[in-house]
Amino acid sequence: MKLLHTMIRVKNADESVKFYTELLNMKLDKKKRLDDCWLYFLTDEDGTTQLELTANDETPENGYNLGSGFGHLAFSVESLDEFTEKLHSLGYEYLYEPFDLNGKGTKIAFVTDPDGYEIELIEKVVW
Repeated sequence: MKLLHTMIRVKNADESVKFYTELLNMKLDKKKRLDDCWLYFLTDEDGTTQLELTANDETPENGYNLGSGFGHLAFSVESLDEFTEKLHSLGYEYLYEPFDLNGKGTKIAFVTDPDGYEIELIEKVVW
């Protein structure tokens, strides 16, 4: 069995697609219309993982309640220093600035997407 994708609901599809494609290097693979929503399938650089953004026709004015059960999505990055430059050049800020996770050089940081979903960024040390 293989996990195919994760779906999250978004308030503004254009803002969300921009965030995931420009900042996180995902590619918009396909867009599909259903009776009551648009689906946007984004694929990672390796083509192994998909994220489905669902933009319902009837979206709550203030967006969706993310609840307390969801934690975050995690992405690997080659360099958090380079990612930080890109982040700031696109007008985004960190939720939690990069820090050393384990004292061995693995760094993590967090950002939030336009709907408030937390994104963990992980720079692993390669020995």
